[in-house]
Amino acid sequence: MASSGSTGQLLAKKILGIDVNERFTYQPSDLDTRATAVVDPADIFFEPEPSVSEVFKELVPTRAGALNYVSSLFPSAEWLPRYNLRWLLGDVVAGITIGLVVVPQAMAYAAIAQLPPAYGLYTSFTGVVAYFVFGTSKDVVIGATAVGSLLVGEVIHHVNSTYPGQYTNPEIAHCLSMLAGAVLLLFGLLRLGWIIEFIPYIPISAFVTAASITIMSTQIPTVLGIPGINTREAPYRVIVNTLKGLPNVQLDAAIGLTCIFMLFAIQTFCTRMEGRQPQRKAVWSFVSSLRMTFAMLLYILVSFLVNRGKENHKFRIVGVIEPGFQAAGVPTPDVQLITTVLPQLPAVVIILIIEHIAIAKAMGRMLNYTIVPSQEIVAGGIANLFSPFLGGYVCTGSFGASAVLSKAGARTPLAGVFSALILVLALYALTGVFFYIPNAALAGLIIHAVFNLIAPPRNLFKYWQLSPIELLIWITCVILAMFQSLEISIYVGIGLSMAVMLVRLARTPGRFVGEVRTRRVTCQAEKTEDGHSETVDLAEAERTVFVSMERDDAHNPNVRVEAAYPGVFIYRFSENFNFANQAYHVESLKSHILDNTRRTSEEEYDRPSDRLWNDPGPKTAKGGSGTELPTLRALVLDFSAVNSLDITAIQGLVDLKNSLDRYTAPDVCEWHFANVQNRWTRRALAVAGFGYPTAKNPRELQNWIPSYSVAPVLPAGHAVTTHSRPMMMDEEACTHSQTTLGGIDATTGDRCGDEERRPSKAQTTSPSSTVMSGPMATVFGVDRPFFHMDLLDAVDAAVRDARNKDHRALV
Repeated sequence: MASSGSTGQLLAKKILGIDVNERFTYQPSDLDTRATAVVDPADIFFEPEPSVSEVFKELVPTRAGALNYVSSLFPSAEWLPRYNLRWLLGDVVAGITIGLVVVPQAMAYAAIAQLPPAYGLYTSFTGVVAYFVFGTSKDVVIGATAVGSLLVGEVIHHVNSTYPGQYTNPEIAHCLSMLAGAVLLLFGLLRLGWIIEFIPYIPISAFVTAASITIMSTQIPTVLGIPGINTREAPYRVIVNTLKGLPNVQLDAAIGLTCIFMLFAIQTFCTRMEGRQPQRKAVWSFVSSLRMTFAMLLYILVSFLVNRGKENHKFRIVGVIEPGFQAAGVPTPDVQLITTVLPQLPAVVIILIIEHIAIAKAMGRMLNYTIVPSQEIVAGGIANLFSPFLGGYVCTGSFGASAVLSKAGARTPLAGVFSALILVLALYALTGVFFYIPNAALAGLIIHAVFNLIAPPRNLFKYWQLSPIELLIWITCVILAMFQSLEISIYVGIGLSMAVMLVRLARTPGRFVGEVRTRRVTCQAEKTEDGHSETVDLAEAERTVFVSMERDDAHNPNVRVEAAYPGVFIYRFSENFNFANQAYHVESLKSHILDNTRRTSEEEYDRPSDRLWNDPGPKTAKGGSGTELPTLRALVLDFSAVNSLDITAIQGLVDLKNSLDRYTAPDVCEWHFANVQNRWTRRALAVAGFGYPTAKNPRELQNWIPSYSVAPVLPAGHAVTTHSRPMMMDEEACTHSQTTLGGIDATTGDRCGDEERRPSKAQTTSPSSTVMSGPMATVFGVDRPFFHMDLLDAVDAAVRDARNKDHRALV
């Protein structure tokens, strides 16, 4: 009675026309006996194929995996039980320090977002508290940032232009923050942090530079006190209008310009003192980090003395700030507002993620710890999702604040909680003092903070040295941001970078490689009997390496590169092989092979005019010597750069194989593969008919000389020993096995007696040459003998079979 499996196969064949065993008809049935005759007494191994069920089993979470996932969402639970007094002291000092830095920065950045200064404090409070629970870095500060605030201002301007007067600025900012937080949280919970690697560095660098220039252009009119400048226009228009308005400069310029000068002066002085007094570097760094707080307090004092008791202030000041979290509440955006904000959301989310992860990774590299990108996105998502409930807007990692926190000696993420206490103190006890903050001083603080984000000329020169094309993309992005908008800049930059990547992927050529015989020469110092040192040159055994035949890579062009054997071609893929570049690689392979070989048997035509118009007829060797080109014997493909194959790529190889088989008829071209590691790739190639000599053509089986790589196995309780002599197969046994298998004897270039490819005496007596004893087995499956362990094995097998074919042709 037939088994259920056989019944299912029979029904599939009869009803659906699917023969599940069709591909095995092309595979010789005696591969196991042939292999046994060669490797005996070593065991043979058949390669197990991956099953479709394995794919789905890997997707099913285990109990342990689910528990690890839940615990990974709360990194603080791992280190809080180990919290100690020493950590507490470091966190308190760092938290107070960063709190003093964040307060003026947050208030200044809120102005960029077209919101009252207190909204910056609300935002930074939510960020540092949320990050303490969910973050994986001790040095990252989440809060209001210059770039994030600029994006909020752009969205507010867009909504107000679409629906004038219908929504307040805080309502728009809260809606944007909730949407961005929801997207970030979803990405983080799904552990999709790896997606950010698809966003290249260059457009982000250009965006940060363009955003910095844009921010400074919007703050210059405030610094100078020039009224009537529309700072929401394109940056170049703002700059032009500011220059036109210079005759209208107000007294604010005295505050703004001196604030900028003082901030840069303090920074420069402290930096120089750090170099001159390395022992006091931490002190000078601390003084430099508090320069913004000092400047703010100074100009508050000046403003208080000048404007106290006067209704008409000498220069513009912030004005009334209500104490506490006055804007706290449940946001209720309507559908119309959400649909208006959604088109602006992708650019905001991209920048929030990139800015945050870039800071976190930089801090981790600098201080030797690892962050979890997906969990960092979770922290950012929760901070942005709940920020509107306290009145805040979008927040992300801050470059400047994180650097200060790191230098201040933070020991754990709990340092952010102590900085939050400073923010609460500012909101409840210092709002009366903030009344007198000059707007020009806030603008000067913003300009100073973002100036360092502009890419310096040395970075651009480095881009030019590394990749001129990417520098052009950088310039394009900055120009678009200056004359159009930041959103267009980021989208175009990412699009251009992706286009360059796809072109490189699709048009990066492979390399036809040849053999180079090399010998590594080293020297070693040895002591003689009298104690003196003597240099001894050591020449190791020769080995074969493979380099490009085109001489267009990094190797010495004067080194002799030889073809492995006439009619044997070795092709190395430079990139992965997939649907995007398969046509390019297949055409390169076919054209090169046809240009450098001739047909195995010429086609016969009754009349010359019967030949196809694009067939020039028999070819001769280059140089016009009249020597006929070799026939095609084998093609060796190096898959070291190839991990997976799609159906388009496999079909391209099948089509090329069929074309070459017609070209070499009645013979066949052997296909050998090296470094195919992925199990699914091996299975796909085998299903397509690669990896073994085809049973459809007896010539291939007759010319094939089986060869396998064997290695020791480790049965229980059995030790493997090594000896300092090379492993050589018994000559008589080898000759017998090859006679049995249809091979040739030693005098005609068989696998055992091939003097040209046999190791030299220097090689066989090298100290590194060892013989393995004990139980042995083939390393890879004998059912796929054309899948080789490395390129050397693949070329060796291809050349042996090619020589065998040529010998038989002569006989």
